[in-house]
Amino acid sequence: MSAYPPPPDIIEGKVAWIFGDDFDIDLVVGVSNIKSYDTDHLRSVCMTAYDPTFADRVRQGDIIVGGRNFGYGHPHYPPMVALRNAGIAAIVAESFSPGFWRGETFNGMPLITIPGVSAAVAIDDAVTLDWRAATLRTSGAELVGTPPNARTVQVIEAGGSYELLLAEHSREHQGQMQ
Repeated sequence: MSAYPPPPDIIEGKVAWIFGDDFDIDLVVGVSNIKSYDTDHLRSVCMTAYDPTFADRVRQGDIIVGGRNFGYGHPHYPPMVALRNAGIAAIVAESFSPGFWRGETFNGMPLITIPGVSAAVAIDDAVTLDWRAATLRTSGAELVGTPPNARTVQVIEAGGSYELLLAEHSREHQGQMQ
C-alpha cells in the first residue's frame, strides 16, 4: 500500500544520482537495513555508502537515473521508502528489472525507460520530466523514451495500485446503489 501522493504531471528537479547497469536497489540503504521500516532511520542511512551528504542535498522533485536492469536483485521496499522520503519523485533508466518495476509501479512511482539517459545527464543537472510522455529535458537535450501504458498511468495517477483498486471498487459500488 502506498502512502505517497501521486506525482505532479511535470516533475522538475535535478539528477540526484546516476547508477550504472545491474544496480541492486537494496544497496541504497545497505543490506543490514533491509528489514527496517523506520522512515527516520532509512533516511539517515539512505545512500551513505555512495554519498554521505545525499540525504541533506536531495530535494523534493529530484530524480534518480540508472543504466540497464535498474533494481536488479530482490526488490525490497525499504530502499524506495528511503528515496521517496528524501524527495525522489521518479526514476529514469535504460531499463528496469521486472520485479522492481512491478513492485514500484504498484506503489505509484513513475519508472520511465529512456535509452541513453545515463550517458546524457550528470549529477546535479536540472531536469524536467514529463513522465506520461517519457520525455526528459535538460539544458542541452531532450530525451524521449517509452511512455507508460494507459493502465500504468492510472496506477501512478492514483498513487498506487491499492488506491486505484479502492477507487474503482467505490465507483462500482456507488453505481450499484443507484
